[in-house]
Amino acid sequence: MQHRPLGNTGLRVSVLGLGAASLGNVYGEVDESTAIATVHRAHALGVDFFDASPYYGRTRAETVLGKALCSLPRHSYVLASKCGRDDDTQFDFSPAHLRASLEGSLQRLQTDHLDLLQLHDVEFGDLAAIFDHGLPVLHELQRSGKVRFVGITGLPLTVFRRALQHGCRLDTVLSYCHYTLFDTTLAALLPDLAVRGIGVISASPTAMGLLSHHGPRSWHPAPAAVKACCRAADALCRARGRDLAELAIQFACSHDGIATTVCGTASPEEIAANCSAVQRPLDRDLLHAVQQVLAPIRDQSWVQGRPENNA
Repeated sequence: MQHRPLGNTGLRVSVLGLGAASLGNVYGEVDESTAIATVHRAHALGVDFFDASPYYGRTRAETVLGKALCSLPRHSYVLASKCGRDDDTQFDFSPAHLRASLEGSLQRLQTDHLDLLQLHDVEFGDLAAIFDHGLPVLHELQRSGKVRFVGITGLPLTVFRRALQHGCRLDTVLSYCHYTLFDTTLAALLPDLAVRGIGVISASPTAMGLLSHHGPRSWHPAPAAVKACCRAADALCRARGRDLAELAIQFACSHDGIATTVCGTASPEEIAANCSAVQRPLDRDLLHAVQQVLAPIRDQSWVQGRPENNA
């Protein structure tokens, strides 16, 4: 498995990371033993970046991930989690809550420190307050030794630009659904992040299931036209005996300006297929054909969080 530097942190991480949301039953019921086996299979295949959140499965994802990782050497993986978001509509970026959230995460993950703690989906909060009062708490926790590095996550790329304009001290940013087969808008932000030594984590290379054979869940916020184009791309891949999700993961992991691409699964077989895919060369002819089908929705996304944080 190829590794890349995570900004200026000094860490090197696998180009494919494992997101823990699926371990928390976010995308359907998963047997705990199967979820743990998925983590162990990923680690054995060279995946060493694991990303969780108390929000995923209302703490279940962290609990299951902690059970899986406790039997592995702590130095052999990079462990990231988040704070500030606890439920679909429950956000709390106050200093007291962020401190308490970390303590809960450490207990569930069965560790005395996180390699990375991130403010989760900051577009749902008051950005100025988060940058001025929430982020300094993470730096305080960093000084305490309970957290090695700090970052923020979000869907609208605007939140990262605002953070840079605000002069925020960040080690990483996590963006999702913005470096995919039909939306590569994250690429325009990479030079500004690189010059500041900020490591880039990209998540959801399948755009939360859009770019897959099974398709998105009913709650997916993408417009109907986006869903229709993605179904057409899947049909093209199936007609050629290929898998759209594997192509999406290959493509997302191919950009050397992105340290790691986080993809969620709770299937040992699926994580093995994903690891195999990223180590094969891209089929450029298939990539071109799929991107032609997806051309009508080029760089389209959806609004999430407060309107002013999307503008």
